Amino acid sequence: MPSFDVVSDFNYHEVTNAVDQSNREITTRFDFKGTNSQFLLDDNSVNLTSESEFQLQQMLDILKQKLAKRGVNIGCLKAEDPDMSINEARQKIILRKGIDSDLARKLVKHIKNSKLKVQVAIQGDQLRVSGKKRDNLQTAIQLFKDLDVELPLQYENFRD
Repeated sequence: MPSFDVVSDFNYHEVTNAVDQSNREITTRFDFKGTNSQFLLDDNSVNLTSESEFQLQQMLDILKQKLAKRGVNIGCLKAEDPDMSINEARQKIILRKGIDSDLARKLVKHIKNSKLKVQVAIQGDQLRVSGKKRDNLQTAIQLFKDLDVELPLQYENFRD
C-alpha cells in the first residue's frame, strides 16, 4: 500500500555552519566592535548575547539570513522575548523539530474532514499517511501544503 511520512525537520549541520558564519560576521562588523556579541549553539536552541535589544534584533536578522542561504527553513525558529539587564541583553532562539501532538491531531482532523480515502497515523513526532491510490496521497500532500501551519513540513519516504 502506498504511503509517505510528514515530518518537520532541519539539517543540524547546516545550522551549525550558519551559527559559525554569523559569529564571524559580527566580529568583522563595525557596529559590533567591542560589544562582546556572540551566538552560542545549544542542543535545540541558539543563544544571542549583546549589549542592547537593537543589536539582538540585528543579530537575529544576520542569523536568519545565514540560515536561509544554507537552505534551512527559518519557519523552524521560535524567538523568545529578550532578557535585559544593566549592560547585557540575551535572547533565546528555539529550533523546533518534529510535529507536536496538538498539531498532529489538527492535521489528522483536517485530512479526515476532507473525506479522502487515506489513513493517517501519528508515529511519535511524525505522521504516516497511507492509502490505496497514489493520487489520493498526492491530494493529501496538497491539502497539507494549503493548510496554514506554523512549522515547515516535509514529505519523505514516499513508497508505492
